[in-house]
Amino acid sequence: MHNPNDKDKPTAPAGAARPRLLTSRELFGSGNRVDIEHQGEIYRLQITRLGRLILTK
Repeated sequence: MHNPNDKDKPTAPAGAARPRLLTSRELFGSGNRVDIEHQGEIYRLQITRLGRLILTK
């Protein structure tokens, strides 16, 4: 069945490598926050009390 929302999703070019898939457990371990360094800047990825993810600079 065709999903009308699929047109809004980007598609990978043919032959492109699949993105790496990590579970939140692999990223966070037993914690609820990780710091990510990207181009010299530090970003914080955290799990909220409601179980959602927030990325902040």
